[in-house]
Amino acid sequence: MRWLLRSKIHKATVTQADVDYIGSVTIDENLIEHVGFYSGEKVLVVSNTSGVRLETYIIVGEPGSGIICMNGAAAHKIKTGDEIIIMGFELSDKPIIPKMILVDKNNKFVRFL
Repeated sequence: MRWLLRSKIHKATVTQADVDYIGSVTIDENLIEHVGFYSGEKVLVVSNTSGVRLETYIIVGEPGSGIICMNGAAAHKIKTGDEIIIMGFELSDKPIIPKMILVDKNNKFVRFL
């Protein structure tokens, strides 16, 4: 068994950072559906801006809103305007073809990678 990349949102822009929220990352539901994430799924978030890497879980945001909001303690590490990558992994004994998307500066789907 190996941990393999299953889903990735590439070059998303953080639209909000709310330290007072209970925790997690809020992601536009349309983006979640494109890559097959689940509400509550553990994800790795990597900031291309600062180099910070952290794990959190997904909260579903309003579809079409473009929202990518870092919540709780994560908002201290990854800020509004940061460019990030959001990745989900799966434990598997077989190769996986990951669903990966590129988004624009407004977090709108551009294309599959």
